[in-house]
Amino acid sequence: MKKITMFTMESCPYCKNARKWMNEVLESDVKYTEIPLTIIDEVEEPDVAAKFDYYFVPTYYIDDEKVHEGAASFEIVKKVFDDALV
Repeated sequence: MKKITMFTMESCPYCKNARKWMNEVLESDVKYTEIPLTIIDEVEEPDVAAKFDYYFVPTYYIDDEKVHEGAASFEIVKKVFDDALV
């Protein structure tokens, strides 16, 4: 199982959608809740965010690999979680 890191901003409407879909994924099957998940608000933790190579939020990393950047869909969010299970 791999870890997921999500970069977000409180004011971002795309991030709000992504978080809603993440909650749906997490509620759909207990196996997803076992994935280590770190959510970093780039406004609150700029020093951490500066260490990663991305421009748009939401951005997802699985371990140290960027797997999605920018507006997402439910299918994209679910794929991030499915890929982290491997």
